[in-house]
Amino acid sequence: LGLVSGVDESDEATKTSEGKNKIDYTKYLNADGLKGARIGVEKSFLKGHEDVVALYKNAIEIMKKKGAVIIEVNLIKKYYDENYPEFEVLQYEFKDGVNNYLSNTNAKVKTLEEVIAFNKKNEATAMPYFKQETLESSQAKGPLTATEYVEAIKKRSGIIKLIDNIMKENKLDAICGTSIGLPCPIDVINGDNDSGFYFCPPAAVAGYPHITVPMGKAHELPVGLSFMSGAYKEGEMIELAYAFEQATKKRGAPKFLKTSIP
Repeated sequence: LGLVSGVDESDEATKTSEGKNKIDYTKYLNADGLKGARIGVEKSFLKGHEDVVALYKNAIEIMKKKGAVIIEVNLIKKYYDENYPEFEVLQYEFKDGVNNYLSNTNAKVKTLEEVIAFNKKNEATAMPYFKQETLESSQAKGPLTATEYVEAIKKRSGIIKLIDNIMKENKLDAICGTSIGLPCPIDVINGDNDSGFYFCPPAAVAGYPHITVPMGKAHELPVGLSFMSGAYKEGEMIELAYAFEQATKKRGAPKFLKTSIP
């Protein structure tokens, strides 16, 4: 992390991090890092799949025992109330990013449009089960100067303000929640299935640090606990996550169990 953080002259977004990154983050590996920390817990995740909720409640109790002060917050509902068009933004930025990347590689395809054409030409082998709807919808978007994109990006400041306000009002060091629900089966008819408890969007949209560590298992399926905070708080998030990880030791090797379904 120390090597990859900092300013990249080819990436405009990184310029604001000048002087704020650390060279060595190992100093944050503090097993007592939860002591005295004020942590907001996403209260909407206190309901849902009983096994996941049980893991979450147990994690909260462990943090309390390690000296953390726990405050319930409602970030997820407020996030979705903002109606941030995250998929729309993704489509614009995906097209722009893929085109920029491919234009500087030795690949035979140089644009997203050419990738789509290749997939269509080789449909039987390149995409026998699922197609490329996201690629095609992204290709249909204009440049990053398009009014639709510019207006969408303006709404991002509302997400940043929302997180900052919750942190400030409750004097929090971090907000935590169940990273995502139980891993779901993927089939060739329905694709992915949603198992709930999705904590990723706010930090991803704001560009804020977010770290996840094992919280335990339900039916031998792993479930994670996430910590997030404000800008340039990577070190502090490592400290909290490391302290929780050392207090629980929930990481385990996968068993590769065979399914009982024929």
